[in-house]
Amino acid sequence: MITVTEASATAGALKRLSDEGVSIWLDDLSRKRITSGNLAGLIANKNVVGVTTNPSIFQAAIGSGEGYEEQLADLAARGVTVEEAVRMMTTADVRSAADILRPVHDATGGRDGRVSIEVDPRLANETRATIAEAKQLSWLVDRPNVMIKIPATRAGLPAITEVIGLGISVNVTLIFSLERYGEVMDAYLAGLEKARERGLDLSTIHSVASFFVSRVDSEIDKRLTLLGTDEALALKGRAALANARLAYEAYEKVFAGERWLALAGAGANKQRPLWASTGVKDPAYKDTLYVDELVAPGTVNTMPEGTLDATADHGDIHGDSVTGGYPQARADLEAVERLGISYDEVVGKLEDEGVAKFEAAWQELLDAVTKSLDSKGVDGE
Repeated sequence: MITVTEASATAGALKRLSDEGVSIWLDDLSRKRITSGNLAGLIANKNVVGVTTNPSIFQAAIGSGEGYEEQLADLAARGVTVEEAVRMMTTADVRSAADILRPVHDATGGRDGRVSIEVDPRLANETRATIAEAKQLSWLVDRPNVMIKIPATRAGLPAITEVIGLGISVNVTLIFSLERYGEVMDAYLAGLEKARERGLDLSTIHSVASFFVSRVDSEIDKRLTLLGTDEALALKGRAALANARLAYEAYEKVFAGERWLALAGAGANKQRPLWASTGVKDPAYKDTLYVDELVAPGTVNTMPEGTLDATADHGDIHGDSVTGGYPQARADLEAVERLGISYDEVVGKLEDEGVAKFEAAWQELLDAVTKSLDSKGVDGE
């Protein structure tokens, strides 16, 4: 049993993180997490103020079947398609989570209390279909605190602009490169300009840009290890933080520019950087590395529960750990390049792999639900 003193101690690092201007979002969702009161507990006790989902998260949750039996039986009885069944289940979970987080949304003026749901990952390279899917998901969830996740692929950029221009809040996902991040911010500003032209209230539109962290280290560290020199090995675990810190520098510049200031005067909200993929992949690194070292005001850190618990237990939150590190960040990425590791090749590979992983998870989810629907149909005969 945790005492009051122990509970306050575990919340200390998380409270300090929140006090530094970092919004803590949970990178996970399931029916059981909703119905058991776990999500509400994390909001009450661990400073969680938002939730992100992705195809892999839903594949793990719904693929297990736990908590979905009754809905699956009803869907089977109706004879729905597997795609419809998946969307009915995922949007139901997001709607319920949004309701739980609604007080946070209202208290923060829509800044937090957000729940994200992703467009079908098979549409990542189709602009028009992505726009249509985003509109449909917004309608299906029907909550003011939903965010539609759109991947930052080449085809995703104009979709981001159009969806923002329709007044729908967007979580831009799968950002790995600084160049693409610049294009994402431009797409957001263009969307706000469209929304302004349409007479929409810009203050109701919110967005985050999900900049992926740990996967950058995983890929570059692998190449540094193969080189095996002292210089190469000394750079392990530095590239991802450098990349993220330079992304924050770019964010500061864009959201201090004249184009932004004109939109801010019309009530627009900044598109906040969101640190994604913050679970440490290499056991040699501290498990809170991508939390402790990415503290900056106006950011979001979305964590798997293991990282959230680790941060509560032994996170080292010591103020802004980003803005003073731009020169070193540039030096670290330049040092990686000098060793013959191409930054552009790495981030391009990671974007392609990210889309492919989500497509594979989505297909696994469809297969699992197909099997469940078939079995429920047989049982019901």
